[in-house]
Amino acid sequence: MTEKAEFPVSKVRRYLEPGPIVLLSSAHRGQRDIMALGWHTMMEFTPALVGCVIAADNHSFELVRGSGECVLNLPTAAMIDTVVGIGNTSGTEVDKFEHFGLTAGRGVDVDAPLIRDCPVNMECRLADTSLVDRYNFFIFQVMRAHAVPQPEHHETLHYTGDGVFMVAGEIVSRREQFRPELLD
Repeated sequence: MTEKAEFPVSKVRRYLEPGPIVLLSSAHRGQRDIMALGWHTMMEFTPALVGCVIAADNHSFELVRGSGECVLNLPTAAMIDTVVGIGNTSGTEVDKFEHFGLTAGRGVDVDAPLIRDCPVNMECRLADTSLVDRYNFFIFQVMRAHAVPQPEHHETLHYTGDGVFMVAGEIVSRREQFRPELLD
């Protein structure tokens, strides 16, 4: 193995980003917003709990805090320029649905808009606010999910910092090596 060099602690996110970029959509009191979000993690399977860090100065922070809900939308790699544009635009200045030509859909369990252009939508309600004030960490329960049936696995975007993304999409199965009770 090659000798390792010191690596800046401030950049460890390059190796630890937990999953694909999602577009978090929210609405409250006649305002709506979309934000690009990479800091999220699965916390529980049943009920399905997802933790998300939303910076306090982000427009979505107050919309989510006020409404207690959001939708996590999974964009594909083909949407990379839209994802970057959303991340570079403030929802206080423009309606991102209109500005980026995205189609808002109605949720079943939440009033926050779905992004119909994304192949997967997860309707979420705020389940725990105990870490919001200290860490901007919201814990959501996924109330309902919608997904296109094909393809089963999408090419997703994973942010590594410094304006660089990795694209996931190669499928490697080791299903036969798992204990049956660990499969779903």
